[in-house]
Amino acid sequence: MVVIPFLWLMGDLLWHGWSHLSWSFVFSAPQNAGREGGIGPILMSTILIIGVCMGVTVPMGLGTALFLSEYTPHDHVSGRLIRGSLDVMAGVPSIVFGLFGNALFCQALGLGFSILSGGLTLACMVLPILIRTVEESFRAISRDQRFSATALGLSKSTIIRTIFLPAAIPGLLVGGILGVGRAMAETAALIYTSGYVNRMPESLMDSGRSLAVHIYDLAMNVAGGNPNAYATALVLVSGLLIINFFASWIASRWTSFNQLPA
Repeated sequence: MVVIPFLWLMGDLLWHGWSHLSWSFVFSAPQNAGREGGIGPILMSTILIIGVCMGVTVPMGLGTALFLSEYTPHDHVSGRLIRGSLDVMAGVPSIVFGLFGNALFCQALGLGFSILSGGLTLACMVLPILIRTVEESFRAISRDQRFSATALGLSKSTIIRTIFLPAAIPGLLVGGILGVGRAMAETAALIYTSGYVNRMPESLMDSGRSLAVHIYDLAMNVAGGNPNAYATALVLVSGLLIINFFASWIASRWTSFNQLPA
């Protein structure tokens, strides 16, 4: 029952979008309001937005998860405050993040409608997922490993670098996959921050349209845009599947490598 909706979704996308999908569609620019042409500039804008998002989220999320799991007692007031804030952020609707990003990044910081504003807004949305996932990975490390490393006289920084961080790689990949999935599928937050422009971006300060926003625009605002909307959605879902499988492969290889006998 869980698999049926996924197969139905993929079947619908393949049925309506496969005939419109080609290398020319992937790399060419949209024409006639998106009814013709492809998604080259939009795909590049999406990659840049995701790059900004994960470039901010990964170091900040890893550091926060390490602070919560290793340097803050579970019942400490700072830990409760951070976890409570993360839980609230995880439940905030995306449209609210969009308004927040527009007020802070676009207006207060003067970044305007830009890829940078969109990526930073998505980072705020992805942080709760990544932090809680990596924190659980740190907490899953057995007490025997911790005590053995301490008994050997290893410093805290050495223990973190040689034991905690390698053990947290699968959790970081899982959190990263979930974060990328949410970021790539986001529409409302990006409409108010990165904008609608469908030309090739020249820098992070340029406005850029993401794949999800492009799908929304073709389906809702452009008469006759459904064929290219289906093809764009197929590219988006295929990208998510590729990232998912690749990250799962890395996690399994990493786990197998770490389980090899010394």
